[in-house]
Amino acid sequence: MTDIIRVEDLMFEYKQEGSEDSVKAIDGVSLSVERGSFTAIIGKNGSGKSTFAKHINALLLPSSGAVYVNGANTADEDKTWEIRQTVGMVFQNPDNQLVSSIVEDDVAFGPENLGIEPTEIRQRVDGALCAVDMYEARTMAPHLLSGGQKQRVAIAGVVAMAPECIIFDEPTAMLDPSGRREVMDIIKKLNARGITIVLITHFMEEAAAADRIIVMEDGKIALDGAPKEVFCNVGYIESLGLDVPLAARLSHKLRGRGIEVPAGIADTDELVGFLCQYR
Repeated sequence: MTDIIRVEDLMFEYKQEGSEDSVKAIDGVSLSVERGSFTAIIGKNGSGKSTFAKHINALLLPSSGAVYVNGANTADEDKTWEIRQTVGMVFQNPDNQLVSSIVEDDVAFGPENLGIEPTEIRQRVDGALCAVDMYEARTMAPHLLSGGQKQRVAIAGVVAMAPECIIFDEPTAMLDPSGRREVMDIIKKLNARGITIVLITHFMEEAAAADRIIVMEDGKIALDGAPKEVFCNVGYIESLGLDVPLAARLSHKLRGRGIEVPAGIADTDELVGFLCQYR
């Protein structure tokens, strides 16, 4: 695989309101994201994860260091349009992302602003709505939809612009468990289609579905690896003020009781499968 995102010694500082002091929100982060991969970013509030994500599609620009998307530097103003076509972004509150009174018009808004031909817009809208299982609701008013359905429409609006990568900034934070499952199913389907996914989440079970987890703390990378590698550090993750998946926590406690559960189990089904051999 080739890298779609490359970050080199990224630093970002901002001024506190009413003060001349600067706050270092991102502190020397370097990493790359492979094309077609699924990366989750976790960390407590204020750890820098959302600030970092906004650098990927040039919503924020580095104080120093550099961010490259498909080789284009996000600080290059001539490349901003290209970068934002490559990297779409879905935010936390679906109500803040919907702009039209009809679902299909909302999904068409992005492609229309890209100057896409009407025939292709129709194809993109239908394809995007099918991708998020919302085609049957295409003529409905968004305010009649559930929170999970609204978020799926917001995702369709990004998908219709045909990005190579989508950043999800806590997309399930305002949803009930059913809505969270709906959105996570869509994210997995989009990744299976080859779209690069960067997911920011507070829900550890969601992070465990990724290929890779990056844990941020005080603007730096505290841990970076596959879910099994990250979630075997139960004590350290909890010391950062984060939870771990139930399966990882139970595995950790069972190992403390002398049961040789493999390190890094973060999936409940995997843990159940292992424990069944003790029956």
